[in-house]
Amino acid sequence: MSNSARAAGPPVKAMNEVLVNADGMTLYTYDKDRGMDGKSVCNDRCAENWPPLLAAPDSNAEGDYSIIMRDDASSQWAYKGQPLYLYKRDMKQGDMAGDDVQNVWHVIKQ
Repeated sequence: MSNSARAAGPPVKAMNEVLVNADGMTLYTYDKDRGMDGKSVCNDRCAENWPPLLAAPDSNAEGDYSIIMRDDASSQWAYKGQPLYLYKRDMKQGDMAGDDVQNVWHVIKQ
């Protein structure tokens, strides 16, 4: 997952009231993760299109941000229990091409 982001602390901030990663790229949640007790169900091909926001080994959870373990044993950031993802079709800061894709992917509004 070469285009997945890595950061030591919660790598998110609000830009125009939407959560973005440290590089300003829009973050998303996946409805199918709801009720999975902090588990991501987006793996394999799904994760190629929706790269998880990976947490570096020295990352520390804080506030509304937690770190979950993925099926491949990597660590992923979550916001209020929802795993966070990027979208491969977002090319620049402010892009939100993934919002409401298949009615299950959503930007996180502050």
